[in-house]
Amino acid sequence: MRPLLLVVLGNVAGEPYPGIAWQVAHFMIGLCRLGHNVYYFETSSAWPYNPIRESRVNDSEYAVSYLAQVAKHFGFDGRWAYRRSYGDKAWFGLSRAKAEELLAHADLILSITGSTRLAEEGLKAGRLVSVCTDPVVHECRHANGDEDIRTLVDEHDDVVTFGENIGTPRCSLTPLPRLRARTRQPVVLDFWKNSAPSRAEFTTVGNWKQKGRDSKYRGETYYWSKHREYLKFIQLPCRTPQPLELATGLIQLEPDDYPRLRENGWRLADSHSFTVTSYRDYIRASRGEFTVAKDANVRLSTGWFSDRSACYLACGRPVITQDTGFGTVLPTGKGLFAFRTMEDILNAFEAINSDYEKHSRAAQAIAETYFKAETVLARLLRDLGS
Repeated sequence: MRPLLLVVLGNVAGEPYPGIAWQVAHFMIGLCRLGHNVYYFETSSAWPYNPIRESRVNDSEYAVSYLAQVAKHFGFDGRWAYRRSYGDKAWFGLSRAKAEELLAHADLILSITGSTRLAEEGLKAGRLVSVCTDPVVHECRHANGDEDIRTLVDEHDDVVTFGENIGTPRCSLTPLPRLRARTRQPVVLDFWKNSAPSRAEFTTVGNWKQKGRDSKYRGETYYWSKHREYLKFIQLPCRTPQPLELATGLIQLEPDDYPRLRENGWRLADSHSFTVTSYRDYIRASRGEFTVAKDANVRLSTGWFSDRSACYLACGRPVITQDTGFGTVLPTGKGLFAFRTMEDILNAFEAINSDYEKHSRAAQAIAETYFKAETVLARLLRDLGS
């Protein structure tokens, strides 16, 4: 394969959370290891979030500084550009001339989440590929004739999705046009290899409650916020001796949420204090992961699998996660368990704790076989014909 000129388009600075930085870094580093010439760009017209001021702001001071730190940490310093599209259109990092030349002549531009518009900003682009890391919302809105989503999707030459059952008989969701490939999160394995866990807790990191992204589709409402699924299993810590911890934005919990979680035995950590480094340390210290999935992915059986859960597997940490139909493409029952009922969860904990070393090795083997960045990304490029 000849070396390609590639641009990864994302939202690391606009949404400065460690999980997002790691997601993009895995793409960047994996593509570089395949021998390609890779750059990271950010051109969103949305105001960036500033965690110090706890609000979205009409300035780029924090965003640019944070992006520069992330790029240096992951080794792509000098290969990033940030455009203040919501303001004066100024470029940071690479010069305007260099950045716009790279966009125009790139062999592929991989738009992570597929939510960034280039055409409305007058930016000429090479082959633009939407990488739908969080399926359902765009598919539902497109199927319902939402003009805003239709124009966004039409800007892209190709679509790939983390919903590995979408477009197959296993999932009823209508795929987006020009769906070229189904893929999953690439993981740079050597960042995550680890020794035995230092904590007894099964943990996870994520939002408790999110508003405004529920979807209507064929007369049904599909829910986005994970708190709805957690509430179905809220008594889990009372049913198992296995300690469970949820790392989330504690300041965003509503008044009733904190006591409800604590009264049912959940341990809580503040995910908003995590840095890129401490996020990885938190996962590596954990005994495993217990987590739920979004109602939309569960009921539509999209086959979606969490990029964070893939990192737990890469550490050799067993994962128990809600069934979205991913068992069609990933092995379950050793190291990775899909659940639908409380009994499924309890049985999974019993199995793991009866032979932790076996399930730890199985978890790592799944990551090596199914999530290794070089393998996942080489296949994605082949599927795109590049």
